[in-house]
Amino acid sequence: MVLRTSSSDSGSNLRWNPWNLLLLIPMLWLVTPLYNKANPTFIGMPFFYWFLLAGIPVAAICTSIVYMKTKNEPVTERPDLLSVDDLDEGGQR
Repeated sequence: MVLRTSSSDSGSNLRWNPWNLLLLIPMLWLVTPLYNKANPTFIGMPFFYWFLLAGIPVAAICTSIVYMKTKNEPVTERPDLLSVDDLDEGGQR
């Protein structure tokens, strides 16, 4: 198993990139006080429904942009911390 890490060997398999902040937009879209109301309506739908439905393409666009901007980012590979022998519990009996 190869863990992908940032340049610092902190033990995390997450990669940091400023483009990842764009993923906060879809998360903030779900903050309930923003859409917990009925008006204004759009083609007969309360604000609650059409606001959340509008969030689907927004989330897809944000995710696509982050993917396109970070897919070619170099990844540093570190060796596994445990070998197969360390994981074998049968040998300790």
